[in-house]
Amino acid sequence: MISTKLQDQINEQIKNELESAYLYAAMVAYFKAENLDGMAHWMSVQTKEEIGHATKFFNYLFERGSVAELKPLNVLKSQWESPLAAFKDAYEHEKFITTKINDLMKTALAEQDFAAQGFLDWYVKEQVEEENSVLKVVQLLERAGAAGQAILMIDNILGKRE
Repeated sequence: MISTKLQDQINEQIKNELESAYLYAAMVAYFKAENLDGMAHWMSVQTKEEIGHATKFFNYLFERGSVAELKPLNVLKSQWESPLAAFKDAYEHEKFITTKINDLMKTALAEQDFAAQGFLDWYVKEQVEEENSVLKVVQLLERAGAAGQAILMIDNILGKRE
């Protein structure tokens, strides 16, 4: 059985993951409105990943004989001034999620919940990948500046994400 403290933190993380999906879906809408379909596609893939992360936490609670509690979601943001601003927000958000995953791991370590540590280890590694993938896009967009052709090239590249 999982502790009440860890159960509560995981339920909060389910909310965080779903808010991530909602944020990235808002970015999909922003990019589509800007006719940047490649960036919209990239964020659509990201949205689905975040829903998958939430689902994995949700199912884990039941596997441990616990209960998942769905909490109300907040709309984090829905408009951006540029593709760079959107991806910078995505990067900052991923860093926030990393701190929350680390907090979960700290609790699992303190409680010597070895099953939770094994489960959370995947998320720790995943967050390294998540931060890195968004940061690379931020760096490309910073290099591109306001050059329309460069942004369209980046849009084309991002549209190939699987």
